[in-house]
Amino acid sequence: MDTNDKISEILSRGVAEVIDSKHLAEKLRGKKKLRIKLGIDPTSPNIHIGRAINLWKMRAFQDLGHTAVFIVGDFTGIIGDSSDKDSERPMLTLEQVKENGKTYFEQAFKILDKKKTEVHHNSEWLSKLNVLELSRIASQFGLHEFAARENIARRMKADKRVSYLELMYPLFQGYDSVAVKADVELGGTDQRFNLLTGRDVQKDYKQEPQDIMMTEILEGTDGRKMSSSWGNVINITDEPNDMFGKVMSIKDELMPKYFVLATRVPLSEIKNMEDQAKSDPRNTKIRLATELVTLYHGKKAAKAAADEFEKVFSNKELPTDMPEVKVKASNIVEVMMETGLVESKSEAKRLIEQGGVSLDGKKVTDETLRIQPITKDTVLQVGKRKFVKLVR
Repeated sequence: MDTNDKISEILSRGVAEVIDSKHLAEKLRGKKKLRIKLGIDPTSPNIHIGRAINLWKMRAFQDLGHTAVFIVGDFTGIIGDSSDKDSERPMLTLEQVKENGKTYFEQAFKILDKKKTEVHHNSEWLSKLNVLELSRIASQFGLHEFAARENIARRMKADKRVSYLELMYPLFQGYDSVAVKADVELGGTDQRFNLLTGRDVQKDYKQEPQDIMMTEILEGTDGRKMSSSWGNVINITDEPNDMFGKVMSIKDELMPKYFVLATRVPLSEIKNMEDQAKSDPRNTKIRLATELVTLYHGKKAAKAAADEFEKVFSNKELPTDMPEVKVKASNIVEVMMETGLVESKSEAKRLIEQGGVSLDGKKVTDETLRIQPITKDTVLQVGKRKFVKLVR
């Protein structure tokens, strides 16, 4: 692929909108090394493949010789961005954010070229902002602009609380662009307001406004937007078997989108995926799962995960490796709680009622069932992918 083709793919693959598209295309064809900014708040311990879309986009810029500026939002993470939320996001503690962000750089370097990456925590500059400086930034924006955002307008109409802190978040993100002198900022379509704010803040600091590239949003395993708070994520650190199984559980109609956004399969191949996904969904999804596991764990791990999936889900055999969990309880609901396979008794009862629990290969239908005795071969299965050996 020559340089013009690479630029064309950067500007189009998985991209929903570019501001300013013509200006950015000219920059990419020029000689200047651009500073490409991406910030991720550590609101959970893992980076999922939905967030990785922009890391891969950043990697594409790196491969053209540009500098990636990756920011872990340890300051903004405490506040929390409500851009994609229908309610106020609760503030995290500094300790929670630090714990969540421990391995963010390590995870990002699964994708980014470390030698071409500049890394920061945004507390480096945001913690030093004084009230006067912050007031100067805030004076550029009106309440009506913030309130016009779709999710904020919907919350206000429903008489739901919108905090002053939420008004501040876009200003902090905008100042990040000033601090690192960003030429381009990457983000999802739900970040549009925040990204545009960065352009305005840069103008006030006499910097050339950054170009903006907004990528499409990826749906998770339940069909909603992939989000750690909803638990529908596929993390880039997931074990190969778990990653493979999660991919196999997505809706068939999402496969072409996953190929575009979450894999490096050439677009020329993906054009045929939509028809293939309809005519042969199972094998198309196996190809998708294999591509994803290969991307993060290598070909050998992907082959082993595919074989394991075939063994457990097609041949109905037990997994090769299962964790052993020592339990004291005998009641099935209490045992499920002890093993950590469910988070509450109500969830355990619901799964039993729905036929999602098996003991030694037999469906459990009675929530009062007592497991007696427990032997070295007693296997508890919850859902399609969770297996444990019970031991006393």
